Amino acid sequence: MEVEKIFEVLLYSVPALITGMIAYYFFKEHTKNEDGRRRFLLQKDMQVNTMPLRLQAYERMAIFLERITPSKLLIRVAPTSSNKEDYESLLIASIEQEFEHNLSQQIYVTDECWNIITAAKNATIQLIRKASLLEKTETANKLREVVLTEMLEKRAPSDAALSYIKQEVGDMW
Repeated sequence: MEVEKIFEVLLYSVPALITGMIAYYFFKEHTKNEDGRRRFLLQKDMQVNTMPLRLQAYERMAIFLERITPSKLLIRVAPTSSNKEDYESLLIASIEQEFEHNLSQQIYVTDECWNIITAAKNATIQLIRKASLLEKTETANKLREVVLTEMLEKRAPSDAALSYIKQEVGDMW
């Protein structure tokens, strides 16, 4: 008789255990799906709010790169004297000031993009310094001429960075 009772308890327990395991599995999957849905909605909401800020940052960095393009920089920043060292310092200070004004934009652009922008800034400064060191560069106007001549022969460092920004913004869509 006792064996029959144990067998009877097992007959009732096994279906209950199976039903309990299935319910647990479905509840676990439902919770996982709900968590994924919430994360998706949160990410979607954040993207809607941050997309305009990111685009604005890319716009500002594009303007920065345009402003430090040597040909445009030399037109915008006129020499105050004929001393080439003073003009070199003025040009570099103008680039650094533009860069510092846009430092906060690095939060919204990728690290790789920011590194390329920084490299373009440094390459532009280096180009101005090299032109100033040439023996044929004696005055501020001659420095302008040498840098502009250099830009006729090769692309400005900011052009590559600007192309990268355009590509990165294109990839956002």
